[in-house]
Amino acid sequence: MKRQIIYLMCTTALLSSCHIYKSYDRPDVNVSGLYRDSASVNDTLAVTDTINMGNMPWKEVFTDPKLQTLIEAGLENNTDLLTATLKVKEAEAMLTSAKLSFLPSFALNPQGTVSSFDHSKATQTYQLPIVSSWEIDMFGKLLNAERGKKAMLLQSKAYQQAVRTKVIANIANTYYTLLMLDRQLDISLQTAESWKQSVETTKGLVSIGVTNESGVASTEANYYSVLASLPELRRQIRETENSLSLLLGQVPQTVDRGKLEEQKLPDHLATGIPIQLLSNRPDVMQSELALAAAYYTTNQARSAFYPNLTLTGTLGWTNSSGLGIVNPGKMIASAVGSLTQPLFNKGANIANLRVAKAQQKEALLNFQYQLLNAGSEVSNALVLYQSSTERSNLEENQVKSLEKAVNYTQQLFKLGSSTSYLEVLTAQKSLLSAQLSKVSDDFYRMQAVVNLYYALGGGR
Repeated sequence: MKRQIIYLMCTTALLSSCHIYKSYDRPDVNVSGLYRDSASVNDTLAVTDTINMGNMPWKEVFTDPKLQTLIEAGLENNTDLLTATLKVKEAEAMLTSAKLSFLPSFALNPQGTVSSFDHSKATQTYQLPIVSSWEIDMFGKLLNAERGKKAMLLQSKAYQQAVRTKVIANIANTYYTLLMLDRQLDISLQTAESWKQSVETTKGLVSIGVTNESGVASTEANYYSVLASLPELRRQIRETENSLSLLLGQVPQTVDRGKLEEQKLPDHLATGIPIQLLSNRPDVMQSELALAAAYYTTNQARSAFYPNLTLTGTLGWTNSSGLGIVNPGKMIASAVGSLTQPLFNKGANIANLRVAKAQQKEALLNFQYQLLNAGSEVSNALVLYQSSTERSNLEENQVKSLEKAVNYTQQLFKLGSSTSYLEVLTAQKSLLSAQLSKVSDDFYRMQAVVNLYYALGGGR
């Protein structure tokens, strides 16, 4: 009867420990509608097949040679990316340590003793043993530790890729911001020169009685308002150059760059299918690997409830026979096997398991959130591309119309017709505002492409 009970207990322990050896399986995730209604945003934007813009090499997306040079410098010198590379090396070392834990350990443990009893001649004894210890992985403790460290290594590599993708996107966005500010500065300088001529023209018209000093003052105020915007634009340019230099790991300096109107970006933004985010988006991969690591930590906590078998052995020389001293020394050898079954550990094992399970649930929630966040970013990039493209096209027509309006009102004003200087000023202000808005929307369109490339996990 006792033997049957022992067999039953052993069988129960083995069956309950089967889960400890099971590898991580991805939980069911629902990706339907993750991009919202991207296909209906614009039929030319999103492609609902496996073609994915995020799989394109970054040099095919960002074709400006000067931008490519900056991105290459950033990938070499960016501090965050260098730190991420070191974290990969740390994880590799930890995985190597976990793999070596399956092997026995050896240590040289020499000992020497000098003793004397009642002023007798001192005796000297020594031992020169090599001590070994080998933990037998009966219930997956070491196996899950190794699997967990492997998941952490893959997690660190995913983090490294996430940082790389972010660096590329940040450099591109900052570069395009510089080009936008450059273009706005050029427009403002051209407008200032034009309005300066308007001031001179208005002063000349005063002398022939077409207008009065009030018109001159208003025209001058308009001119000075444009001049006042120039220092602010130059400040923003300088600060943006400083930010870009920081991304490149360089001291603040002037950045060699092209022009906004010369930029060429992909016209067809293929998003692929949402399930690809699980393998393309590095931060989603990172969160899932964190979930896998938490799963193996939970299995380790479970294995603490099962017996632990350790083999120890000693091999070496000693001159102590136990009854006396022999010279020269003789060889000694011993082997011991010990089995430890936890019975009561002040509830520590139970508490550790509860903590591990809670952390695993936290990792699952974070994984689900990261996936939802990735889908949201794809949707946001698509709608930004659509809205900025539509606005830019409309503003292009608006600028053409306002250029004609400014030209007509100036001519009529010079001819002394019923057109007043206020109409001229209004037309000029509207033209400047439309020109600056179009530049901003052209930039937002470029930013949408960068954001979509990032959201789809690009950067290879």
